[in-house]
Amino acid sequence: MHTRWIKTSVAWLLAWQMAGAAAPAAAQPPAPAQAQWATSWMAAPEPTWGPDYVLPLGMPETLRDVTLRQSLRLAVGGDRLRLVLSNVHGAQPLRLGRVQVAAEAGGRFLPVKFGGTDGTVIAAGAQALSDPIDLPVPDGARLRVDIHLPEATRPAGFHWDARERALLLPGDAVGQAEAQGSVALDSRAFLAAVMVLAQNAPSTVVTLGDSITDGNGSTPGTDSRWPDFLARRLAPRGVSVLNAGISGNRLLRDGMGESALARLQRDVLQHPGVRAVIVMLGTNDIGWPGGPFAPDEAPPSLDELTQGMRQLVEQAHLHGVRVTGATVTPFEDALKGTPLEGHYSPAKEALRQAFNRWIRESGTFDAVVDFDRLLRDPQRPARLLARFDSGDHLHPGDAGYEAMAEAIDLRALQ
Repeated sequence: MHTRWIKTSVAWLLAWQMAGAAAPAAAQPPAPAQAQWATSWMAAPEPTWGPDYVLPLGMPETLRDVTLRQSLRLAVGGDRLRLVLSNVHGAQPLRLGRVQVAAEAGGRFLPVKFGGTDGTVIAAGAQALSDPIDLPVPDGARLRVDIHLPEATRPAGFHWDARERALLLPGDAVGQAEAQGSVALDSRAFLAAVMVLAQNAPSTVVTLGDSITDGNGSTPGTDSRWPDFLARRLAPRGVSVLNAGISGNRLLRDGMGESALARLQRDVLQHPGVRAVIVMLGTNDIGWPGGPFAPDEAPPSLDELTQGMRQLVEQAHLHGVRVTGATVTPFEDALKGTPLEGHYSPAKEALRQAFNRWIRESGTFDAVVDFDRLLRDPQRPARLLARFDSGDHLHPGDAGYEAMAEAIDLRALQ
């Protein structure tokens, strides 16, 4: 009796399974893609410095009851925006007054809210994400952002040499026309990133480097840094290029900004959808020691440079991020005849050449872009080719930056 019951049950179960297999459920349509937030522009923050430093700050040390107006160009567009306001490296809570944003080409200013209200307070060392803003923007759109600072505050979320003219207007001039008494500035503050809501999953490339990545030597206001040219190549593919360059940045030590190793997580790996990073570092590690920026500092060894770069690559790989290494460009006669002379020496050139050989041949990177070979003068390989030189023999000009972006193999970034 028991055996017959088992056989009957098994037969019934097999019949039920076969019937189900013969008549599968109707296929469900694929779920629509869910829009996601992606970073489309950033400015890497760095600490400010005092009046005795070798370079000017580029804005007042204290700001009070003024409106800071800044412009920028997005990499990719989207249906809505969010702003990231920064108090990174700020020592006190930062109170923001009204904030507004507009498309630079004749768009009207729209209010930027935080939790539904105007203004916010950002804790020391922190940043604030705005509410979504209904402002559809195309790829490459330029924006203007106004921030009112009602209380005395030091610049935070600071970024030196923006290659973009900013304005400081008296009082709460948010959304108003340029007023009498406004002051032009060369540096940025408080505005750290802009995010867009896109229909596809974010795909991002970050460029990590020093003043050559930051665009020193390019024409201000023209978006002619090499990451800008690369962004225009990749925007049709839906890929955002973020510029995490800081002038004076170094791989191993703090300089103008924390070392690249110290800021890797915040400035590179935290962004949604990062697929690849292009690393161009070493110029200041090699050039600063013994010069006006680090007069008492001993130069790094080749082993220290390579170990630091390996560590950066290993950390990126843990996050599934591909790394393209860039060779260090020539700098013979860099800043010669200026108070900043001292970047070049024969010993420093020998270290640059050894480091570049390691970048090319070690196999550490997923890909290599040889900016040294691209930009050097064939008749004088320690020096930039004249048509690519901005004139200071350290930084390329617009033509050099465009050539650098064109030299990057886009397939290596996928």
